[in-house]
Formats: sequence, structure tokens, C-alpha cells
Amino acid sequence: MVTHHLKEAFVRLNLTHMAAIYDHHAEEASKDSISYLEFLDKLLWAEIDAKRERTTTTNLKLAKFPYIKAIDSFDFDFQPSANQRKINELKTLAFVERSENIVFLGPPGVGKTHLAVGLAVCAIKSGYTAYFLSAHELISMIQENIVSGRIHRKLKTLNKPNILIIDEVGYAAMDDEVAHYFFQIVSNRYEKGSIILTSNKSYGSWGDVFGNNVVATAILDRLLHHSTTINIKGDSYRIREKKKAGFYDVSLYENESNDANG
Repeated sequence: MVTHHLKEAFVRLNLTHMAAIYDHHAEEASKDSISYLEFLDKLLWAEIDAKRERTTTTNLKLAKFPYIKAIDSFDFDFQPSANQRKINELKTLAFVERSENIVFLGPPGVGKTHLAVGLAVCAIKSGYTAYFLSAHELISMIQENIVSGRIHRKLKTLNKPNILIIDEVGYAAMDDEVAHYFFQIVSNRYEKGSIILTSNKSYGSWGDVFGNNVVATAILDRLLHHSTTINIKGDSYRIREKKKAGFYDVSLYENESNDANG
């Protein structure tokens, strides 16, 4: 009767994992003569760990990452300019606590998105939230919500995650209206939430990206005030594979690399 009563209490309190493991732990406690307090301690921490794991799994799905990658799988030997010491400092997640930003600059394929996602995955596993979208997706989202009249409501949702990743800024130019709302996103999160941004354009080219030097300056002013910039100068991972195969278009890659590195 006591066991049945306990399990009913577990269900009412939504202690689903505790209900599932109770019988096993009760049997172990009886066999090993574990004290009541130690038995309770094991049950409670098993439930806490299970809830943390479920929360992490849910938040990883909600983040909409294009893939899940860890910082540890990044090839710093191939990309020494990525500054492994600085990345390891960022892994402490102090930047999230301080609502600071990170900007990864460099040509296509050097691992900017990998590092951005890796830091956000690390943050989610530590209990923070994150949301990922490409600049192209953000531009489309802004345009669609302007037309539907829900733009201000949408901007509020982008304030919620602890980390907002905006990937591939610079591949598509923005008109004045979109650039204005991009500025609003950066401004709304200023000193309130972290932004991790990747771009193939040097800061000097952002006037072209946003179609307006004044807007670009205002965005950079807020984005860079509390921030870390990591400029990755190196070959694309995809180019490395093509080199191994003995084929790649040198001129195309050099043009993109020179633009990103200013």
C-alpha cells in the first residue's frame, strides 16, 4: 500500500523518472542496507538529472541548429587563426552571463558556423537557451512579418533566447526597411542577451550589406560595444578536400577570402 501511495504521489508531482526507477532503487536500498536519507538523495538527484537531460534535448530542438557539433571536434590545427585559447575562454560561458556578443569573420567554409553552434550547444547543456537562423532566413522573416503586421511581436520573440545566432550575414544585401528592423533586433538585445554572428564580410564592407553606412555604423556600435571578434583566415574545409583530390578553383576562393579579410 505504501509503494502504491508513493507512486501515485510521484505521478501527481510529475516525478516521472522517479516513478520509473523507484522499484529498482528500493530493491538496491534493501539489499545494501542504504539509509532512508541516502535512498531519498539518490531518487531526487536521479529525477533532477533526468529533468535536466529532457530540458537539454528540448532546447536543442527548439534552437533550430542546422546540425549539432561540439567545439572539441573543431580542427584548430587546420585553422590556427581561430584562436583556440580565446575559444576556450568563451566556453566558460561568461559572455552569456554578461550578455556579450561574439562575431566570427572569415571566408566561406572556415568553420565559423561550427564554432557558433558549438558554443551555443555548450550553453544549452549548461541550462541556457539559444536560437539559430541564417541572415537569409531572418530577412525573409522580417519581410513576411512586415506584410502580416506581426513584425513587433516577432521581434519580441527574438529577445527571449539567451543566445541568438545570426549566420552568414553578408551573403544577401538588405533594403532600408529590413536593415532598420535588423538594427532593432541588435538594439533590443543590447546588454540583455548575447548575439553570435558570422559573416564573410569585413566590418568595412557592412555599409554595403545594410545598404546604408549610417545604419551599419549604428549596428556595429551596439554589436561591438561588449563583444569578441574572431577573424579566421584560412582555407575552407571543403577546399582542403578538393585540394586532396587535386581540383579546386583558386581564383574564386581567393576573391571570397580577400573580401572577408578586408
